[in-house]
Amino acid sequence: MPINRLLGNASSADAERLKRAFAATLKTLHLVDRNDPVCEIVARKVIEIDAAGTHDPHEIAKVATRELGIT
Repeated sequence: MPINRLLGNASSADAERLKRAFAATLKTLHLVDRNDPVCEIVARKVIEIDAAGTHDPHEIAKVATRELGIT
């Protein structure tokens, strides 16, 4: 899972929330979780949105999809 490499020192609760958001975003985009550049871009966007203050996994997925321009 590409997001695992990017989580760094995130707490287990934060990591689980971000993994749920990442999985929901991939599902919305009809992508398979794999180690490729597209999935890494999605993972970085999910982390960026969370850092900006949105913490609900489904809301993160919605915002990520919109910000990536794939709606």
